[in-house]
Amino acid sequence: MMRLEQAIRTVNARGEKAFIPYVMGGDGGIDRLPDILAFLEQSGATAIEVGVPFSDPVADGPVIQEAGLRALADNISLKDVLEAIRTARQSTSVPIVVMTYLNPIFRFGIDTFLSTCREVGVDGLIIPDLPLEQSDQFFAGRDKQDIALVQLVSLTSPMERIEKLAAHSEGFLYAVTVNGTTGGQTNFGDSLEQHLAKVAQLSPVPVMAGFGISTPEHVRQLSTSVAGVIVGSKIVELLQQGDEAAIEQLMAARLPDVTV
Repeated sequence: MMRLEQAIRTVNARGEKAFIPYVMGGDGGIDRLPDILAFLEQSGATAIEVGVPFSDPVADGPVIQEAGLRALADNISLKDVLEAIRTARQSTSVPIVVMTYLNPIFRFGIDTFLSTCREVGVDGLIIPDLPLEQSDQFFAGRDKQDIALVQLVSLTSPMERIEKLAAHSEGFLYAVTVNGTTGGQTNFGDSLEQHLAKVAQLSPVPVMAGFGISTPEHVRQLSTSVAGVIVGSKIVELLQQGDEAAIEQLMAARLPDVTV
């Protein structure tokens, strides 16, 4: 079992839900990233998703797009993010998942990217614009070792497609909870929890729900039928505001019998 999946299952075995916060690498300065990762680990993150700034982030909503633009304005690159993760590994042990698009990987070099990920301690990858059908070709003949490749399923994916994606996903299966890009939501559809329960039944790996989750109530509601939640835009927003207490409050909602 890959380390990323093991971390989620260990948390679930304690009767808790997993919580994966997302941060944009380089937002506010790349030197901040190791301290941010240490804070999130200390606050109870099961794993941490680190985004790489990119000029055409098709899966990201306004908050994360703006964070990426701030990082790009400081000329933050994929290499910079990976080197900051290397530094963070001196004081953090939580699994780290890098979220990036194909173009930065191609520019970096696929083999160099994978070897660097192994060297710096990356545990998983989320590549939204890499279709399942091309992932085998993308990694063909390359040593990915224990780096999990996480697949995403949408609300509009047929169950046959979800089952196929779940069978190939590593670490966890990312269940997208809205139609569209990332960003806080006021309400989720009435059938969402039922949908998530069906996905969880089909998946051999833990299912994490993400996109639009921004309140403690969302965390409790949407983690009912799955292993846990991923929170991105709200974490990015609160980090920019320097509101660590609100982040801790949001993450505490994953715990059983906690009133927030």
